[in-house]
Amino acid sequence: MNSIIIQPAASVKGEIVVPGDKSISHRSIMLGAIANGVTSVRGFLRGEDNMSTMHAFRAMGVDIKDDGETINITGCGLRGLKEPGDVLDCGNSGTTIRLITGLLSGQSFFSVVTGDKYLRKRPMKRVVEPLSLMGARIIGRHGGTLAPLAILGGPLTGINYQSPVSSAQIKSSIMLAGLYADGETHISEPSLSRDHSERMFTLFGASLVRNDSGVSVFGGVELTAQEVTVPGDISSAAFFIVAALITPNSELLIKNVGVNPSRTGIIDILLAMGGNIQLLDEREVSGEPVADILVRSSRLKGIAISGSVVPRAIDEFPAICVAAALAEGVTTVRDARELRVKETDRITAMAVNLKKMGVLVTETADGMDITGSDRLFGGTFDSCGDHRIAMSMSVAALVASSAITVTDIACVATSFPTFFPLLDKVAVK
Repeated sequence: MNSIIIQPAASVKGEIVVPGDKSISHRSIMLGAIANGVTSVRGFLRGEDNMSTMHAFRAMGVDIKDDGETINITGCGLRGLKEPGDVLDCGNSGTTIRLITGLLSGQSFFSVVTGDKYLRKRPMKRVVEPLSLMGARIIGRHGGTLAPLAILGGPLTGINYQSPVSSAQIKSSIMLAGLYADGETHISEPSLSRDHSERMFTLFGASLVRNDSGVSVFGGVELTAQEVTVPGDISSAAFFIVAALITPNSELLIKNVGVNPSRTGIIDILLAMGGNIQLLDEREVSGEPVADILVRSSRLKGIAISGSVVPRAIDEFPAICVAAALAEGVTTVRDARELRVKETDRITAMAVNLKKMGVLVTETADGMDITGSDRLFGGTFDSCGDHRIAMSMSVAALVASSAITVTDIACVATSFPTFFPLLDKVAVK
């Protein structure tokens, strides 16, 4: 399926469950693979990105069984991975390639990682540089800045690294290398990025210290297998939260969503815009906070978005842009340069698509200004091969003046394979 036609909706109503959190699913495979014992994972997201991680560890000798409900990973221990017989294909997954590069740096074997045409354009210097400071030997295209990357694993030494950007992928890659490094590896960031790695490292028994300056990992400590329940992904829930906010006469309950404070920037931003959003039955599951999210249609207003909330909502900005397009006044986004190095340049992609819908958008180097409109035009819109652009434009279609065609939608399977049937279920025509 290369394109889809989405019709406007009268309202968004019902009760849904979104798929498991992509970030937690990735990490459950990685840590389960190098732990001792059998790790069982429920709620695992079987999207293409997470399957790329699973295939990579199977290629390194890890026994991973999937009965459709539970993933059972028989861990090999910290030093039990085997040299893969072929190149490890990470597909479209930036998380897979960046995190696994850190883990592979500390192995006793040679490996090569690559990905699809989109992933091979994404910057790898951001992990290669700190890993090289630890002693990793990594070469790749354009001086090691682009995949494929060839990694000759070996001894590593802990470092004190100040990351120039707030990125959970950079932090997690270094943390995984730190498990194999001699001594302490400390990572600090300009502001807090999502902390799923810190929580899961603690769950699996890694030696880890968190403080105001960042996180420290101490090498050589064996991990112990765990039972992991993956909550619903707030990045997936974000599209339905925005859909219910912008579509008149809507009320939607999204059950069992992860509400980790390092990921709830989307909630804080939409609340500040006037969104009617409630967190119900807040609880903790496998070290992660979880809640049900009740959303009702709301009159939104433009706000200024910048600073520490940005990394806490970095993956949700395409959906936030759709909310801003329907808000009263101007929404300004700053400090979001990271959006330019995602699956596509999300600042430009959303600006181009929203302008086609009749919205006034001005790009800046690190964000954009969006002047809200009371009417969005239909038409044909390009996802640019980016799953979050495709889903955002599909949500915008619910309140457009006529039907919208979204092209190049196969990418949605990387993170949310059931998105379109679920959208059809809750959109009342």
